[in-house]
Amino acid sequence: MLVLVAPGQGAQTPGFLTPWLELPGAADRLAAWSDAIGLDLVHYGTKADADEIRDTAVAQPLLVAAGLLSAAALGDVTPGAVAGHSVGEFTAAAFAGVLDATAALKLVRTRGLAMAEAAAIAPTGMSALLGGDPEVTVPHLEKLGLTPANVNGAGQIVAAGTLEQLAALEADKPEGVRRVVALKVAGAFHTHHMAPAVATLEQAAKELAPADPTVPYVSNKDGRTVDTGAEVLARLVGQVANPVRWDLCMETFQALGATALVEVCPGGTLTGIAKRALPGVATVALKTPDDLDAARTLVAEHTAV
Repeated sequence: MLVLVAPGQGAQTPGFLTPWLELPGAADRLAAWSDAIGLDLVHYGTKADADEIRDTAVAQPLLVAAGLLSAAALGDVTPGAVAGHSVGEFTAAAFAGVLDATAALKLVRTRGLAMAEAAAIAPTGMSALLGGDPEVTVPHLEKLGLTPANVNGAGQIVAAGTLEQLAALEADKPEGVRRVVALKVAGAFHTHHMAPAVATLEQAAKELAPADPTVPYVSNKDGRTVDTGAEVLARLVGQVANPVRWDLCMETFQALGATALVEVCPGGTLTGIAKRALPGVATVALKTPDDLDAARTLVAEHTAV
């Protein structure tokens, strides 16, 4: 059984969309999406520098567009389940038919702008902790006033909070944690610091008419599959200020009988975690169009089961 997944913020790198725009129709598709959301995705995906694409308001729609573009290049795929990490949930919602591509991009554009505004209220950020036991790490983070914003599995937790709290973490690591790595994001996402963005998204979501998922959609909230479009949309809104439980998503992949996982562009992060947490599950990350043949082979082998 094939799982199709989409990465979250921080996966973008300067120029990462350049080779994708050489594929037939890709440049036109990206240009149309750019017009629809009022953001030059072609520029940001090909010519912008690291600081420009670090901007939350830019990074989020850019990542969703990249995921949709690479999935379209992959061809007609019917996975056994879909999921996305953080903003990747919007990409997954489009994969599942809950929102069409334009609606997903418009909503994620609103999300990015709202989260950027929320992040500007106070200096906040996120840091990845490598190693350690969650049962030890989580209480330690809470003692420092930090939130375990991403519980990714395979020994990785991402802490979020004020820069002062993150500095305290660097000086006082939980037992067993090898390293604390600051992430290239502009705020403490998936924490109470993002509450103002939730209210903005709630208003925007009222304008949408989501469809029920056509394939199992696995939610970051608790790793459960969600059956209705209304519930998917509600979770997309609320997840902005709540932790990502990617570890629970992977447990669901296992329970569903996953044998393969394809991560759309800019792939790498989620396949890296899967290689450690889901032994025996074949993986392909779509980094450039050169990866499409391997992904298509994997799709053919694992959707026929």
